Amino acid sequence: MGAESVTIPFLLASIFYLQSSSFVTAQQNATDTLKNIGIEQRLNEQVPLDLAFCDESGKMIRLGDYYDGKPVMLALVYYECPMLCNEVLNGLLRSLRALQFDVGKEFTVVTVSFDPRETSTLAATKKQQYLKQYGRAGAENGWHFLTGDEESIRALTQAVGFRYVYDEKSGQFAHAAAIIVTTPQGKLSRYFYGIEYPPKDLRLGLVEASEGKIGALSDRVLLFCYRYDPTTGKYGFAIMNAIRVGGALTVLCLGTFIVVMIRRGRKAERGTENGGLRMEN
Repeated sequence: MGAESVTIPFLLASIFYLQSSSFVTAQQNATDTLKNIGIEQRLNEQVPLDLAFCDESGKMIRLGDYYDGKPVMLALVYYECPMLCNEVLNGLLRSLRALQFDVGKEFTVVTVSFDPRETSTLAATKKQQYLKQYGRAGAENGWHFLTGDEESIRALTQAVGFRYVYDEKSGQFAHAAAIIVTTPQGKLSRYFYGIEYPPKDLRLGLVEASEGKIGALSDRVLLFCYRYDPTTGKYGFAIMNAIRVGGALTVLCLGTFIVVMIRRGRKAERGTENGGLRMEN
């Protein structure tokens, strides 16, 4: 066998080996990246309200400046994201427009960029775009778009359990999608995953975070019949509570019926007695 006939299979095997190694390496890198992306729910933990950020006007603020007695909805995105972050904000916008609650009145929305390179100019552009589409008076005082330095961003994202990775090759961030409802005191209350947020779930989440200070009696009844499931980020039907409510309503209806019938019986008796007295006279 000649040297040439030995070399060709060897080169082919070497190429195959290198390609396989590159594929395995790429696959391993992708796996490692995915491990560092996600959202870890940290319910009832405190958001660090002393963190400094820059608002859309270029003014330095404390995150706690937006906690003024109302629930606060947090959206972590970056403004130059080519796809997913826009879907998060668009999904949030659709839900906000479907809610009867008004941004700035019953609750506050704070959108924070986790890209430290982004500026307040970008934030102002985003705010103008989404306020125009939201179209409700007063929202400019209740929907804020922030930027910040690496230290503040890391502190906030770690506190809420939001993990992301910057990809040098693409120049983009790999990240998950969710919005977070916090209490007026800054406690993490509810997480809603993905890019679609059912208005019913958001409403219940806001009512629950406010401890019943917003919403109607019907919302509190619904909260008794529905329970938040942290694994799905949704409210599910609580069958036992619903049975209890149904049982209580049944007892109430029966009790009302019995009282009405007793009163009618007494009136009929009095009528009969009065009629008998008139006949005797």
